[in-house]
Formats: sequence, C-alpha cells, structure tokens
Amino acid sequence: MCQVSRRSVFGAAGALGVAGAAGIAAGRITAPETVAGTPRTDDGVIGRTYSPYGEHQAGIFTPKTQVSDLVAFDLLPQTDKAALGRLLRTWTGDVVALTEGRPAAGDFAPDMAQPGVSFTALIGFGSGVFELDGLQAKRPAGFQEIPPMEHDKLDERWNGGDLLVWVSADDATSVSHAVRRFVTDAAPFATRRWTQRGFWRSVDQSGTPVTGRNLFGQIDGSANPRDDVLMDTVISHDDWLSGGTQLVVRRIEMDLAGWDEAVRDRQEASVGRRLSDGAPLTGGDELDDIDLEAESDGEPIIALDAHARRSHPDHNSGRRMMRRGLNYTHDEWIDGEPVETSGLLFCAFQANIADQFIPVQRMLDQGDALNEWTTAIGSAVFAIPPGFQEGGWIGEGLFAG
Repeated sequence: MCQVSRRSVFGAAGALGVAGAAGIAAGRITAPETVAGTPRTDDGVIGRTYSPYGEHQAGIFTPKTQVSDLVAFDLLPQTDKAALGRLLRTWTGDVVALTEGRPAAGDFAPDMAQPGVSFTALIGFGSGVFELDGLQAKRPAGFQEIPPMEHDKLDERWNGGDLLVWVSADDATSVSHAVRRFVTDAAPFATRRWTQRGFWRSVDQSGTPVTGRNLFGQIDGSANPRDDVLMDTVISHDDWLSGGTQLVVRRIEMDLAGWDEAVRDRQEASVGRRLSDGAPLTGGDELDDIDLEAESDGEPIIALDAHARRSHPDHNSGRRMMRRGLNYTHDEWIDGEPVETSGLLFCAFQANIADQFIPVQRMLDQGDALNEWTTAIGSAVFAIPPGFQEGGWIGEGLFAG
C-alpha cells in the first residue's frame, strides 16, 4: 500500500512504538524523506497523503498518527472463502479511495473524505479465516493465539476476531467516518466484535516529530529495531504472507493511581530508563542501548527485574519485535458508578508470533517489575497480508492456488 524506500522505513521506525508488555522508552524520529514518491516539504508526520499501493500495507512503517481505531470482526456463518474474497475486494476499494482522499463507492457522506489527513487502513486476518474450507492449509508458520499468562486477566470483550481493520488518521472525524464505511460494507459478511480507540501525541509543541509518551509518562519506543534488523524482525517470507507480517494486539490496563504513588526512583528502576528523556539509567541518549553489565557499588545499575533488562534481546536469544502502541481511556458504568480505565493498546509486529512474541512475553510474565502496575485484559492475533499494486486487492495471495 504505501511505497517507501528502505531508507524511509528506517527513518520512520523511531516513531512507531512501545517497548515490552506495557511499552517503554523513546526517541525523536526523522520523517520519511519521501512518501510514495512525493518529495518531503517539511519535517512533519501529520497532514500527509500516502499511496495505497506498495510492497507492504500502510500503517506498519508509516509514522504514527494522532488517532486510531482498531476494529475486529466475526465472520457470519454463511461467509465462505468466496464471500470473504468479495469482502476483501470491496474493502480494497475503500482503502484506495479513502487513502487518496476520495469518497468510497456508495458513501452516503462523500464530503467527509479528504486528502492530507495521514490516513491509513491496515487489514488483517484472525484465526477464524484459516478455519474456512479451502484455507486451512494457508495458516502461516508460527501464527497462533497467545497462550494464557499468569498475570493475564483477559476480558472476552477485547479478545479475538476473524478480521481486523486498523484505521489511523490525524483526527477522530476522519477515523470515525472511515470505520463507518468499513463496517457498512462488511455487513453482509461479518459483524463487528470490538472497537478499540487509541491516541498518540507524535509531535512536540513546535510540530517536530517525537516518539511520544504512554500514560505512565514514559517516552515510548527507543528499543524498537532499526536498520536492516527492522525488516528481518517484522517481514515474513512465508508463502502467500511474504511481504506481510504477524500482529499481536494486547489491551494493557495500567494502574495509574498506583503508579503515581511510587517515587520517581522506583518508577525509573522498574523500567531501566529515565522518565525525563528515555535514556538508559546507565547513561547516554534516548536511542542508546542499556548496558546490562554496568554496576554501581557491586550492584547492577539496571535492576534484574527491570523491564528493559527482561525484554532485552540479549536475555531472549536475540528475539525482537516492532511495537506500535497507542494510549487509551475507557469509561463505563459498574454497579451504577462511573469507572474510567486507562492503558495501552500494545501492538507488536513480527515475522513469527510463536518464535518471537510468545517467548519474550513469557520472560516478562515471569519477572517484569512493571507487572505490579500493568495487566493484560485483551488479546488478539492477526496475519497482516502484504501490500498490493494497482489492479490488485488485499489478501489476493491467500486465494491463489
């Protein structure tokens, strides 16, 4: 969908994500030098118009936007392989039109679509797709649900899904309009299972791109892979999924009141990085790696249970993933009283969930200091097909052969 150079991908990668179970760390980013062949006119990551075409779907390597809706769908019982193909062709038309800033076919509010809002729409397939007749043999290697973890308290409201549409833009109006279009076009084939809205502050007061902070106040994203390691970490080379990736979505509830009661030194020790700028407690700048061997008075500077140590590739046989997190707040009434919950939509891209995400998550589940303040309450996995060229459609390779 979005055609960008490898250099552009690496430049944008710093804007993408969170770290580990709750998402930590940080760094300023450089906007892509070109976006879909269009020369860069400023250093901004907002107000862009991306191409819907390319080797990878937009929404993976494109800079993070201000607002996103992740919408999961359940296939209707009558939706078979052929019907799924019809839905994907329709959704592809929606993606092309809305990304280019044009109204999608049949749109009852055509004036809502506009270019220059950094719009992307990422499509994914849940486990249910690979249970359809004719598609059972197409399940990608390593694509599986996340097994139960000790600290999980999963709520069925936020679990699973046969399909995913991840819509992002600079403003909630553009996102909401696009979601309405996707949901309407899906109606003959699938029903909405859940919607999770996330938000992110991806620029500073001057409009300069920054990685941003999660609701704990942590600058969030410095440990993401960069350069050639990024593509090796994220992109699959498996059969029809080649050029695509695998996505884990975890809804992480954060105990903000409990976090606020902890002294700053304890907060930083639990992470292994400074809150002020995301730099390692062992010194350096925000994008520098932590020094796992550094000691002070015979004690490790990075605590043994620090999130940055437990999630570090050196403690996980070199395993990495690319995180693209979003903050959320959620209001509901419980026993007649208003309750607000807050947290992180932890979204991790990797080539193989079984080999990458699951072993690292087990390491965190067994001893991450942040477990005191974070709880996974939702979990879903999706295979993200590669991008497509003009005249093609999303997921086309799944139906070949």
